[in-house]
Amino acid sequence: MELALIIDSASPEPLHQQVYSQIRSAILSGRLASGQRLPPSRTLAKSFNLSRTTVTQGYDQLISEGYLQTRPGAGTYICSQLPEVLLVAGPIKPSHQTVVNIPLSAYGQRVNQSSLRPLRKSYDISFRYGHPALDLFPVELWRKLLSKHCRATIQWLNYAQKSYGHWPLRQAVADYLKHSRAVRCTPEQVIITSGSQQALSLITQLLVNPGDSVAIEDPGYRGARHIFKSNGANLLPMPLDRNGLIVDTLVEGDDTPRLVYVTPSHQFPTGALLSLPRRLALLQWAWQTGALIIEDDYDSEYRYGGRPIPSLQGLDSHASVLYVGTFSKVMFPSIRLGYLVVPDALVNVFGKAKWLADRQPPTLTQYALAEFIKAGHLERHIRKMRLCYERRRKTLVQALYQHFGQDVKILGDSAGLHVMAKLPLNLSDDDIVARAASVGVEMCSAQIQYEVPHNTGEFVFGYTAINEDQIEAGIDRVAKALRT
Repeated sequence: MELALIIDSASPEPLHQQVYSQIRSAILSGRLASGQRLPPSRTLAKSFNLSRTTVTQGYDQLISEGYLQTRPGAGTYICSQLPEVLLVAGPIKPSHQTVVNIPLSAYGQRVNQSSLRPLRKSYDISFRYGHPALDLFPVELWRKLLSKHCRATIQWLNYAQKSYGHWPLRQAVADYLKHSRAVRCTPEQVIITSGSQQALSLITQLLVNPGDSVAIEDPGYRGARHIFKSNGANLLPMPLDRNGLIVDTLVEGDDTPRLVYVTPSHQFPTGALLSLPRRLALLQWAWQTGALIIEDDYDSEYRYGGRPIPSLQGLDSHASVLYVGTFSKVMFPSIRLGYLVVPDALVNVFGKAKWLADRQPPTLTQYALAEFIKAGHLERHIRKMRLCYERRRKTLVQALYQHFGQDVKILGDSAGLHVMAKLPLNLSDDDIVARAASVGVEMCSAQIQYEVPHNTGEFVFGYTAINEDQIEAGIDRVAKALRT
């Protein structure tokens, strides 16, 4: 048989690609039927004054994609079942539309019941908390570091030798924590994680059995609450005041928790600083009961009234504190790198659990981050952002007082990436959020941070990802919307 092909030697498309695409088109259009035999490559090449190699290349591509098949001693034939047919799903029969009840594990059921954050809407101005100023990050410097280490070696393409993290990065983190946060640790105690969430998950999986009690601050970080709950922990909400966690509640309680989760340097979301007497009392209680403390130090680099507060871990002399930190707030969220400092006795088991969880964080990113820290770029960036964030915080506080009067209650210290404020309004939180949204402003009620329902009129304002003009405009819009 002869094939009706149009081969244009003047076309920029390679000749073998023209052979391939025209035969494929003839098959799909039905001009060539399934099971039909094609002319030998030598014959087709002669017919169109082509080299046999050109035709063979076209045939080979069609064979590899499932359009043609060869039969030894018989020639080349069109396949009876084409790839396009295999890729198209058939119609769903009514009986298949019934929802299948796939049983979940106990863990799966707890995860399914958790109220995780819904998908975000788009707003003109957002006071969502926890987002750094990405436009001020030294992107070009970071790109150069990545490129440098990408060119220097191909070892980052391979599996890491250990799951604990890149050794130079562990050294850099240990040195940084010693002089900036007074954390007492060796590089061996540092485990690089995929953010602080993974660190909290590893801690819970290794140290908490279903039914064990975990004490939490109330209000507190709900991301941690979800992790504890999904692993079957019994939560013990602990009250706060302006000095942070009320430790006497722990001491006088009937139930001794396995873990206590705290954010002592800048309590989330109230912003309270855990006082020194309470820090010492909490450590004393942990030493006496054998309980462990999780210190989540998520944004302590940003204090605007003085130097950062030394860590709780640095006061610990009985290996009672597991220290958690992240680079998501001081650098950028998608870096997905954090760290966990554990007592010597737990290093081995945490390394094994990390290997089971995800083997290793991206190696190239760890290479670049290690140099970013050692060369002083991280501390320079933090100093720059500290000045920027202090200005934005002052702008927010002034705007709140200007539009809502002196009855606005600003909670917590002058620190961190957010402000928690109690607004003097006789409206529900849902109503306030809805009115703000109607003028393109996102506000976040503190209700969701409470384990015990608490309708307080408190709101968490993130101010670091928006500039001063946006902050003033956002508060002005909200105030006008609430007055109408």
